[in-house]
Amino acid sequence: MHEKQKHIYVGVDLHKHQHVAVIINCWQEKLAELTVENKPSAFSTFLLDIDKLMAEGLTPVFGLEDVGGYGRSLAQFLTDHGQVVKEVNPALSYAERKSHMTTQKSDSWDAECVARILVNKLDQLPDAKPHDLFWSIQQLVTRRNALVKAQGALKNQLHIQLSHHYPSYKKFFSEVDGKTALAFWKRYPSPSCLDGVSKTQLTTFLLEESNNTCSVKKASEIMKLVKEDGQTQKEHQETRDFLVKSIVRDISFKKKEMSYVERELKELMSLLDFQLDSMPGIDLVTASALIAEIGDVRRFPNANKLARFAGIAPVYFGSGGKGKEQKSKQGNRALHALFYNLAVQQVQVAKGSKLPRNPVFYAYYQRKLREGKTKGQALVCIMRRLVNIIYGMMKHKTAYELPIVKEKEVV
Repeated sequence: MHEKQKHIYVGVDLHKHQHVAVIINCWQEKLAELTVENKPSAFSTFLLDIDKLMAEGLTPVFGLEDVGGYGRSLAQFLTDHGQVVKEVNPALSYAERKSHMTTQKSDSWDAECVARILVNKLDQLPDAKPHDLFWSIQQLVTRRNALVKAQGALKNQLHIQLSHHYPSYKKFFSEVDGKTALAFWKRYPSPSCLDGVSKTQLTTFLLEESNNTCSVKKASEIMKLVKEDGQTQKEHQETRDFLVKSIVRDISFKKKEMSYVERELKELMSLLDFQLDSMPGIDLVTASALIAEIGDVRRFPNANKLARFAGIAPVYFGSGGKGKEQKSKQGNRALHALFYNLAVQQVQVAKGSKLPRNPVFYAYYQRKLREGKTKGQALVCIMRRLVNIIYGMMKHKTAYELPIVKEKEVV
């Protein structure tokens, strides 16, 4: 039980170079405002300044929004010195700012809003535990996401260039950025580069680049499509050829970097000894993304706390004795998206065999639909059950065992 009178509350607005801290008491009276440089050598002085404000019998509680970014060093320092540090969701501080008649925005007011949330919601806030291993995984996941985004932009650029050079380019290869496709665009960025190239020469090139998976048929098909497209050469064709080659080099570099990042992720994940990938739909990338958002699962006392953190637990809206629970739009949206995608995969069926990927969740999904729930509501129910399972798997480091379901329950 949170005894408000036994604490002073320190809300910190975090920035790259310096942080602003506002200290209030249980009656939300402002006691002081401090500015602290974002470097470990200044944190000791910060703690001493806080200590001067405390009356006998009081202990400080710190609230930080970004414990994985600019605030990580401070959060690490405070936890190492035995302080109580809470992670405050930015949505909560935003709602606190908007709840006042006059909306204002400043470092001081932002810090005070964080402190007010500590007073009112201390028991509901997760502990901030910025462990180096979880933080490193988070940074690798962020790096991989950046590479994926950059690769997507480059792929769009390649589509634009190829649409001018090879109007039928989408029929050449199944993937425009596949290994063999990239080698082809690099060697033959436009049809003019194929002048004088025989079918045998093209076949030999494709066989070598595809490890003998492409045949004479593929070379014949490409040459036929190029002929059907007609003349596509324009002025300054050399410049456009250079652009294609440049984009291909960049895509190849991003792919190689991504393989390095995933290899590093695999090594770090092995140190945690989790078995998340034993569940259908979870691979290395998904497992590392879950861990990057959840962090140390022990900071959540139970699965309900994790569900609220992910914005999956329903929120009650009511007035005048009437009301109902509605879907939450708060919480960690990145984690919410991960659980949503995972829930969708659990109810998918194979195209050929029509067998569900996870018979248990498929049967549960069908049962919810028969009960009158919409598809979206049924998926939320699955997400909530997935939170319980993922929480248990991470807390106890156990593997997922697919239960046996009778065929009549699945259909």
